[in-house]
Amino acid sequence: MAKNKQFLFLNHLWNKESGLSGMFILLCIMHFVLIPIFGSYSSFMVITNIFWMLFLIAGIFSLSKSKKQTILFTIIPFLFVLFGWISVFRQTPFILLADIVFTIATFGLLIVLVLKKVFEPGPITEYRVVGSIVVYMILANLWSVIYLFIYEHIPGAFQITLPPFESNTLQANFLYFSYITITTTGYGDIFPLHPFARSMAQIEAIIGVLYPVILIGRLVSDANENSAKKKQNQ
Repeated sequence: MAKNKQFLFLNHLWNKESGLSGMFILLCIMHFVLIPIFGSYSSFMVITNIFWMLFLIAGIFSLSKSKKQTILFTIIPFLFVLFGWISVFRQTPFILLADIVFTIATFGLLIVLVLKKVFEPGPITEYRVVGSIVVYMILANLWSVIYLFIYEHIPGAFQITLPPFESNTLQANFLYFSYITITTTGYGDIFPLHPFARSMAQIEAIIGVLYPVILIGRLVSDANENSAKKKQNQ
């Protein structure tokens, strides 16, 4: 019964527009409370990955158009959790590469599903605006994972000024760096040195600038189109 209730909760997030607000609240709790405090615990990160898997699977089942599509997309989050779990105990080049590839694929699929929900037919509501913010936050999360991977596998790729707090973790540091990069704030306490790390930071900054402009344009366009259809029907 408990499992059924959990799945019903996850399905609610995808099946109703108000669920986009629930996604936003969950991301805020995860990004600004849980990861900064518990990010250093590998078991917590594994539990987080399992949550993302269940969350994504609920979205796949809710939004997929066919059984074949559902099965195909469901493979991605399962491999994401599988290689994430294996990488905790065994860190071979293949395992690490597979881990980052399926992590990026999982976040990419999640972004596509949320955008699909934001731009589904119907009037533009405040929930859809919140959904667009959810995508922005997921992008920041995705880039933090990429930065952490670069930092761990390219020595000297980043210069970090670590604050003297025990709860401070690399996950929290790079999530923080990702947010200040995507918002083009740039405090300068963390900065990339390796060319690849700089390229990733530049791409994120460009996305951070262009995404709100393109998204607002699309939402305004859809709102005008819906308004025109209403006038024609009257």
